[in-house]
Order: sequence, then C-alpha cells, then structure tokens
Amino acid sequence: MFRKTCVASSALVLLAAGLSGCGGDSGGSTTLTYYIADAAQEDVATRCASESGGAYAFNIQRLPNTAAGGREQLLRRLAAEDRSMDIVSVDPPFMAEFANAEFLRPFTDSERQEFSRGVLEGPLLQSTFRDTLYSAPLYGNTQLLWYRKSVLAKAGVDPSKGPVTWDQLIKGATQAGVTLAAQGRRNESLMVWVNALVSSSGGSILQAGSENLPAAEVKGGLDSPAGAAAARIMHDLAVSPAAPAGFSTAGEEDSRAAFQAGNGGYMVNWPYVWAAFDSAIEEGTLPANFKDDVGWAAYPRVEAGTESAAPSGGLGLSVSAFSRRQDLAVEAIRCLVSAQSQKEFMIKAGNPAALAAIFDDPEIREKFPMADEIRTGLDAATPRPVSPYYGDVTGSIQTAFHPPDALSPGTTPREANQLLEDVLSNKRLI
Repeated sequence: MFRKTCVASSALVLLAAGLSGCGGDSGGSTTLTYYIADAAQEDVATRCASESGGAYAFNIQRLPNTAAGGREQLLRRLAAEDRSMDIVSVDPPFMAEFANAEFLRPFTDSERQEFSRGVLEGPLLQSTFRDTLYSAPLYGNTQLLWYRKSVLAKAGVDPSKGPVTWDQLIKGATQAGVTLAAQGRRNESLMVWVNALVSSSGGSILQAGSENLPAAEVKGGLDSPAGAAAARIMHDLAVSPAAPAGFSTAGEEDSRAAFQAGNGGYMVNWPYVWAAFDSAIEEGTLPANFKDDVGWAAYPRVEAGTESAAPSGGLGLSVSAFSRRQDLAVEAIRCLVSAQSQKEFMIKAGNPAALAAIFDDPEIREKFPMADEIRTGLDAATPRPVSPYYGDVTGSIQTAFHPPDALSPGTTPREANQLLEDVLSNKRLI
C-alpha cells in the first residue's frame, strides 16, 4: 500500500478555498497532482496556475533525481492505478514502457498536432510510440563536445575547424597530457554513450520494428560492425592516458569536474554544464575567466566521413490514464510546455527547449552562445531505443558494456547481443 503525502509548494497557496492538495479529490476538483523531475518546473507551474484564473492549481510532488529512481516511483504508482496522479514527468526512454502498459493517456490527433508544432525532431521522436503521441515535449537535450582552447595547439586537434573523431580526440588528448571526459559509470549515462556510438556507426541496438514484437521475439543489432566500433572506442579511451581518474564510475558531474581540473582538455556532456560553470565561478571554485577558455562543437564522429548521431534526452509531460481530471491536465500542459515556459525553464535550469523557435530568442542566444549547435544537435539526435521493454534493454547494455576497460570489439558485441536477447526472453536475469 502506498502512503500519500502532501508536499508544500508555492503553487498550493493558489488553491481555491476548501480544496486540499493530497490528490485524493473527487473528479470535479481543480487540483492537479504534478510529478516533477526538476525544481525549475515548480516555478513554471506556479505561474501557470496563477494565469489560469483559478481553473486549476497544482499539488507538486518531486521525483527522485535519477532516471532509474524516477522510473521506479512512477511505475509503482501507475501499476497500482493510483488515481491521485494527474500529470507526470516522463524520462523519454521510459515513455514507451508506460504507454505499452496503458498507463498513459494518448493525446488525440488534434492535441498531437498542437504539441508537435515547431518541435525539433529528436524530442518529437522520443515522445511518440506506435505513431501515437504520449508525451508533450517540455525540453530536449543533446550532448556537445566541449574543449579547452588552451590545449588545442599541443593536442593537434581543433574541433572549431571541423568535425573530429573519437580516435583523433583520444590521440590528441594523450599527446597533450590532458583528459577526454565521458561517462563510464554503469547507469543510464553509459547507455546514452553506447547508443550514440552505435548510431553514429550506422547501427542500432535493436533491429527495426522491434517495438511491435513480443519481448521474446525482439532481436538485437549489436553483433555488428557498429557494435564492434562502440566497444573499441570505449575500450581505447578507458585504457588510454586521456581517461580521467575513476573513469569507470564517472557520471556527468564527474566528467565536468575532470574538465574543470588543471589537466582538463575535452569532454562530451549536456549543455547544462555552461550554466554550471557560472555557478562554480560564483562559488569561487573556478577562476572568473574560465569560460573564456571553453569552446564547443558537434558530438564526435566514429568515422571521419560519417556524421555523428548525438545523444538525445529531455523530458516529456504525460497524463496518467487513471487521472480523474484528464481534460484539465491537458489544459494545464498547454501552459507548462508553452514557448514562454520552455524559455523560462531553459534560462533557469539550463536544459534546452524542444521548440526550434526558442533558439532564435535574443535572450537565449545571449545566455547560450552555442544555441545553434544545440538546436542542430537536437534536430539530428538519435533517441535511445523506443521500446516497451526499455528497462530490460538498458539493464542489459549497462551490464554488457561495463567496465569500459574490459571491452573487446571481438567478443563484446556478440556477448552483449546474446545477453540482451536472453534477458528479453526471460532466459537470464540481470
């Protein structure tokens, strides 16, 4: 049995007299329980509730700050048909899993047109399952290659002059005695890296059409040249002098710390790091001119002549299939994902908007000088597999591709593919 608790938030002060905020209201209540994944979502919710003129208010509930933790909490509540849930923030890879289980209300055709208009390709693809929109994109995300300008001459690798490959970066960083930071930790960030490498090689983790098959019939695509390329690059970086200390346990913040260190050189990471540099400067942990030495470029290529497939991330807002206030929830989502809201969220949280037009806003361009690169990356980004079995897919990949220094292009792709198919067929556990 789940214990429901009220969460104090600025939005709750907007409740009409007589309403309570624990989500157990009757169908006629105007209080929407909104599960958020980022504190900045609460500020937008407060404004939207105020602008609604009393049409709705929010009971804000915070999700755990990890992708796996958020999935687990939502999955347990939705599986229990918790009718107190109205709007849920869904990490895109898990959307198909929830949709397939009929936990989410599909948006109507007219709503799909409305919430798709002007949205970049990456965020839109990962919000759709079996040609149905289940999440309204709140923001998108993609990784860039970040570099320290001061190391370029010694490294002999200058991303500002054109696309660079992983091999060039590993060699150049080693030559310059600096680090190339990536996420080698066994969690979702590792899955992001594997998917980007495989996709950049023209491959895919799952074979086409797998989203429409029973789990036991799904076939992996890792036992391929693309899978071998991913394993080789990850291994080569992990065993090179360019790998930061603790590489196999490094997440995004560990990568940022390595990049900010005295021997930092290159890093792949999400755009939030630009605002994080400002915070570190304000705290006095970075020199005031640190950002003058930072450049950015498109995600590294696997092969020089083939464009990279940058990671795709973000957040979507979905309506619980068990909500008593579904129409009202859709109305609220219109405000929560509006252009104004996405701009506010990008400025405060540093997470890129899903709407292409936001990147032309003068205030956004001033705060994010890499706005064009982010928009281009989002439009060409490759989502992780859109699969109703994504939990098993990512668990298998994280197991098979970790630790990076133990990978082999000759054996890892085959073993990873077998593990993936065995797990989906309930022949093995992870």
